[in-house]
Amino acid sequence: MRTSRTEEYLNDLRARQARSRQGRQPETVTHRAGERTVPGYVRHWAEVTPDRAALVFGGQELSYRELDDTADRLAGWLDAHGVRPGDRVAVFLPNSPHFVVAFLAVLRLGAVHVPVSPMFKSAELRHELADAGAEVVITAGRLVPVLEEVREATAVRETLLLEDWQQVLDHPPLGRVADDPDALAALNYTGGTTGMPKGCEHTQRHMVYTATAIQGGIPGAADGIVSLCYLPVFWIAGENLGILAPLVSGGTSVLLVRWDPAKVLAAVERYRVTTMAGTVENYLELLDHPDFAAHDLSSLTAPLTVSFIRKLTPDIRARWRAAVGPDSVLREASYGMTETHTSDTSTLGFQDGDRDLLSDPVFCGLPVPGTDFMVTDFATGEPLPLGERGEIVVRGPSVLTRYWNAPEDTAAVLRDGWLHTGDIGSLDEDGCLHYLGRHKDMIKVKGMSVFPTEVETLLAQHPGVLAAAVVALDDETFGQRPYAYVRAVPGSGLTAGALHDWATEAMAAYKVPGIELVDAFPMTATGKIRKTELTERATRPRHAP
Repeated sequence: MRTSRTEEYLNDLRARQARSRQGRQPETVTHRAGERTVPGYVRHWAEVTPDRAALVFGGQELSYRELDDTADRLAGWLDAHGVRPGDRVAVFLPNSPHFVVAFLAVLRLGAVHVPVSPMFKSAELRHELADAGAEVVITAGRLVPVLEEVREATAVRETLLLEDWQQVLDHPPLGRVADDPDALAALNYTGGTTGMPKGCEHTQRHMVYTATAIQGGIPGAADGIVSLCYLPVFWIAGENLGILAPLVSGGTSVLLVRWDPAKVLAAVERYRVTTMAGTVENYLELLDHPDFAAHDLSSLTAPLTVSFIRKLTPDIRARWRAAVGPDSVLREASYGMTETHTSDTSTLGFQDGDRDLLSDPVFCGLPVPGTDFMVTDFATGEPLPLGERGEIVVRGPSVLTRYWNAPEDTAAVLRDGWLHTGDIGSLDEDGCLHYLGRHKDMIKVKGMSVFPTEVETLLAQHPGVLAAAVVALDDETFGQRPYAYVRAVPGSGLTAGALHDWATEAMAAYKVPGIELVDAFPMTATGKIRKTELTERATRPRHAP
């Protein structure tokens, strides 16, 4: 990129974003307790508000005093078992207080947190443990068999089981807190959509910036975020919501093992939860729950959603607001990825007139203060004019340092301080980001670009459509054409032919997809549609043009 042009582009963009931010979002990312490491904040709150609940799980509360003390003791145990600053410690657990304590203890010691999914089978587990070079694993007895299958192929020398947790509680505390915010603190592995998962190197500075930026986007959270999290905390989005945002802010994490609408309703009311993140289906399930009206959810000022399958619509938002109260406005969560610690934008303040939902898909809002976005030409890297579609590139305080032991992969995406995401997007006149999909998923119809997310959003406007997933289908005449798998609203009587006729009237001819009605979509463990499977299905001979 040419520096002068880039700076001119950024100066104009930042000025637009500053004007757009006024009256909607904070202009800076600053923390009321100053700069500290993550366990440093927990220690601070243990001194300032020692009896406040830091963590709630299964109806049991752990105060900041107790959380700080337990993490200090586990750090002492790790130190006594030979873990040194920079060593990798794998945490192979589901959502639990033990996971949170382990996270804090590893960081307190200056070691490196490696979260590992307890859903992993042997091949997945072997890859991440071996790649990270983890020598110590904190896990549960039921997960030992799969760990033992791969142990010889890894560097693992020590295992701490939850069943032996009493030895942690009895261990002398470490008595210190590592204080280098820029040291390697975590290896968060990507989803492996392009080859095997890669470890994203993140520091505590990345974590604290992300947590503080999240707090700025939560109305009514000045004295700490009270978040309800059922997302797995071994995923980075769960880490943000279930650990970092509440604990760095001095609030409370209400942690669930999994989604349970009855427990969510009870917990929001009991603990005055201010924010949670779920799918659109989750919120609809709450609204339809027989006990919904018996609970006061008015504290939930920042209900965030992710439109994985069902799309958030003005009607769904209006229904939620009418049921919960005027201050509870359902909105999309932020744009982000593991490489950026995943909370890079905020849609706060763009809900009047449903502007965020009626814009070109998908409206991601403004970058959090301190983060820059550009939309550039995929080939030249030059910034593109506002409104034009190109590659989203991002620079900011939470972007990964590098990929672990992968210099070629690092060089491919980190250039001149900018992370090249491979995502397609655009920036509007207010400097807001719009996401259109992965570059590799873009469909070319006679040279014209068709974005699956755009077609999915248009199809979702039909009252008989519950959800849609669009993939590319090779075509001898057009090169490619979009093909949509659609779940119909039960009882709607929708047919593929009727929806095709509707789409012909609703969108440009080159965007109109072939349509197939399905009962369900193949799903990943993270709740996303497996479009690779749908693409394979779409290429079978029976799908004639």
